[in-house]
Amino acid sequence: MKIGLEVHVQLPTLSKMFCSCPTTDADTPNTHVCPTCLGMPGSRPVMNRKAMEYGIMLAKMLDCRIADTVWFSRKTYFYPDMSKSVQITQYDNPVGSGGVYRLNGNKPIGITRIHLEEDPGKTKRVGDQSSLVDYNRSGIPLAEIVTEPDLSTPAEAREFLKQLIADIRHTIDLPDDGERSIRCDCNISVGKERCEVKNVTGLRNVERALTFEAVRQTKVLKAGGKIERETRRFDEERGVTVSVRKKEFEADYGYIDEPDLGIFRIGELARSISIKESPLGMTVRLVREYGIDEKTAKQMVSTSVDLAKTFEKIVSATGSTQTAVSWTVGAISANWKTFEAAGGDTDGIIDIMKRFGGGGMTDVEAGIELKAYMTGTDIQTVRDSDSGLDEIIDSYLDAHPEMIFEIRKNDKAVNRIIGHVMKETGGRYPSSDIVSSTMKIVNSKI
Repeated sequence: MKIGLEVHVQLPTLSKMFCSCPTTDADTPNTHVCPTCLGMPGSRPVMNRKAMEYGIMLAKMLDCRIADTVWFSRKTYFYPDMSKSVQITQYDNPVGSGGVYRLNGNKPIGITRIHLEEDPGKTKRVGDQSSLVDYNRSGIPLAEIVTEPDLSTPAEAREFLKQLIADIRHTIDLPDDGERSIRCDCNISVGKERCEVKNVTGLRNVERALTFEAVRQTKVLKAGGKIERETRRFDEERGVTVSVRKKEFEADYGYIDEPDLGIFRIGELARSISIKESPLGMTVRLVREYGIDEKTAKQMVSTSVDLAKTFEKIVSATGSTQTAVSWTVGAISANWKTFEAAGGDTDGIIDIMKRFGGGGMTDVEAGIELKAYMTGTDIQTVRDSDSGLDEIIDSYLDAHPEMIFEIRKNDKAVNRIIGHVMKETGGRYPSSDIVSSTMKIVNSKI
């Protein structure tokens, strides 16, 4: 089985790809449009520089070769959601090509290319005989990432897409809202010929669509049939793919160079752009530099990249990786959402950890100060609250010492203690406090 994905990312620019129309959502159809994005005679496109910058940033993230010179093409577009009957896209010279993206930091997935293009509008069916078109979305900048058919299973494709989306959002600060969506075309072949499932949204749906298609193609081949090269769509309600049309070949699109845009020399721009370390890259680096296990590194980075950065600062402040791991995945992680939502300054956390690492306070005192600082609660209030909670947890661990080792091996084992405390106290303590106190006590018993 071979699977390749075409991932379409709406870029977070303020205006469209080739005109000044806004990219924000609109309640009324066909209001964020102009002669240029509608393709009216006499209108001429103008390139959005920010879209090009985003494309270069993603090409760097994907370790692509970035061309010094790029240009755009007109692609014959057969459908009514693009009113000018052509789509402006990149064909011969994309922004980036020949990249590689490592799934879970190990398996290399080839990146054929990443190119820029404009998004079509939206078509809405009205009854059986007619449709309505909203062109507000037409012209919004897209980056299309095309992989080699290096994915082996639907589950692997889902994991790849999950990881890729996290890195994309981090690299270009892509918000997860409304129209700014990520859509995926899924190409899959069980035998020699492939089929494409268009415009699948959601990680779960990508896996469901590919799983159905793998089973369908296998049954056809076993029955002596032939897989037709075609485009299909995924019916989410029924969980099946449905044939839409025979798949077009490249020659059918009639690509020609876009005469109104000219040539863009982006080599100097590309060299001037730097990108942030991706969540995947940070995970791999934490494992390599600090010798921590991959699960712990993933846990910190997936909670928050800033939490992982705080871990590194704690290592520097205390001189102990083990101390930094224990506190970061314990008390600090348990209170992180509250702290982050309030826009807290991590300097206070580092100061507490530095004093603890220098022997200036016990682990209990450090835990109380951390919680008070991160939640904005009075220290005495935290001390009074934690004292009763600590006694319950400590007593339970004394009666079940095997739990200490289970929690060290698998942090999900703490759920047993959460259940015990909830039962004993009638749910008086939030689970985050129970986790924080448990990890504090477990660490003190090392």
